[in-house]
Amino acid sequence: MTYAALRALAHGLPQTVEAPHFDYVSFRVGGKIYATVPPELTHTHLFLDPPEVEAAAGRPGVEVRQWGKTAYLRVDLAEVEPDHLDALVRAAWARRAPRRLGGRGR
Repeated sequence: MTYAALRALAHGLPQTVEAPHFDYVSFRVGGKIYATVPPELTHTHLFLDPPEVEAAAGRPGVEVRQWGKTAYLRVDLAEVEPDHLDALVRAAWARRAPRRLGGRGR
């Protein structure tokens, strides 16, 4: 998977907006970040609910990281299975998207 493919996937989800987040790229829905990509464009950080983070742990290219109290996934774009990344990105989007868009957010 490449950054271009990840970007196309994110922009294929309803009302996704791409915006800078410090020196990272972020993908947002309803003003809320669901994914970030650092400047080297080799991996992404996905923000999911704890059960989803735990379920994804140990899969190829997926690593659990911690920022304060928040666990998130660091996904290596070159190593992750494309179908798995698709599912993870959609889950991260759904966590932040408003219910009127089919998400679980507010």
